[in-house]
Amino acid sequence: QVQLVESGGGLVQAGGSLRLSCAASGRTFSSYRMGWFRQAPGKEREFVAGISTLGRITYYADSVKGRFTISRDNAKNTLYLQMNSLKPEDTAVYYCAAQRPGGYTWSDQSEYDRWGQGTQVTVSS
Repeated sequence: QVQLVESGGGLVQAGGSLRLSCAASGRTFSSYRMGWFRQAPGKEREFVAGISTLGRITYYADSVKGRFTISRDNAKNTLYLQMNSLKPEDTAVYYCAAQRPGGYTWSDQSEYDRWGQGTQVTVSS
């Protein structure tokens, strides 16, 4: 099993950048497909990006495509989310999550069974 801890959130002006990290414990990190999700105030949690076990396949929500990049370093047991050209509507708590073995749909939250505690990202206009 894997435990996840996010970091890197903060306050940034519109147009700025942030890089989120998700540190995973345990030696099985490389066997998990991983995802980033976010939850804005008063809204449901939504999918942001996903990445395959070796990092060769990535998938993005339309709202972040071209601005965000998901990556992973299996040697460091760490998942990343590089966020550029940030907008006020990107303000949310960001969560990393590990998809259960056999999971298929990137955006289906029910397929993820390990979640971090979240990190706040606030984008000012």
